[in-house]
Amino acid sequence: MTHTSTVLITGGSGFAGTYLVEFLRSRPDLAVWTSDRTGPNPRLGEAAAARHIKLDLLDPAAARQVLAQVRPDYVYHLAGQAFVGQSWADPWGTLEINGRAQLNLLEAAVAEKLTPRFLAVGSMEEYGRVAPAELPIRETHPLRPDSPYGVSKVTQDMLGLQYFLARGLPVIRVRPFNHIGPRQSRKFVAPAFASQIAAIEAGKQPPVIQVGNLSARRDFTDVRDVVRAYVLALEHGTPGEVYNIGSGESHSIQSLLDRMLQLSSVSITVEIDPARLRPSDVPDVICDATRLRAATGWQPRVSLAQSLSDLLAFERTQVDSAAQATP
Repeated sequence: MTHTSTVLITGGSGFAGTYLVEFLRSRPDLAVWTSDRTGPNPRLGEAAAARHIKLDLLDPAAARQVLAQVRPDYVYHLAGQAFVGQSWADPWGTLEINGRAQLNLLEAAVAEKLTPRFLAVGSMEEYGRVAPAELPIRETHPLRPDSPYGVSKVTQDMLGLQYFLARGLPVIRVRPFNHIGPRQSRKFVAPAFASQIAAIEAGKQPPVIQVGNLSARRDFTDVRDVVRAYVLALEHGTPGEVYNIGSGESHSIQSLLDRMLQLSSVSITVEIDPARLRPSDVPDVICDATRLRAATGWQPRVSLAQSLSDLLAFERTQVDSAAQATP
């Protein structure tokens, strides 16, 4: 008889969360629970809704109640404030949401005498200011966060390490680099481009696309590859260890825009929007994921071209859906 393990995914209605739920629900050896401050994502269907818990992780008692109810074997902690730009507008809110939510979960596990394998999701933003001579970025690179969001992710990262060292919780830490794909918030660069292109094609806005800094280079990985890396890291990684997640290649924001413009059949003018420029920006980022590959065998499977094509196709459906919903 197959043993069924119980999984709790916080932030299961978010961008990466929905893909992770879909990926894990395909496995008969897992019972998957999700939690969010809102209701279940309709995209995940009725089966997911049956195991969804509305939860404010800033409430310590609520966090403990959920862990006592679910008693998970695995915890994927994806909930949090995910936008670098928003962290400049609300530094404390970002620190509180990202730091305290994880702290409450870890404390709840200790209080309930549970020892789930716990995935603490950091970010490449922990590395902050990186000089070209320091590339590619390894896990041993100094943490020099240059945004409030980056500081909040260092907090989560170090909390995970502390609870492994001091409490014996099997916490595995990951630092994903930029991930993209369908369903991502338009606050991020690639979906911001794709949504504008789709709106222009549908005649919903003038043929002008607003952009920020196009010269910056980033290491992009498809969200479907990222969630697969999360699963492999949590199930096969070493507790207390930290793993970078990234493709090992960098691409300029300009190249992303050019590729999507090539996929469009209309002529579009590009204009710089000062409001889209960040207070700080690192010119180039390249991930070294050697440690993750050695521990799990993970390799990206979805090409950047496929990610961008899928993203643009998704944004086109969103424009079509909005048009059909308009009386």
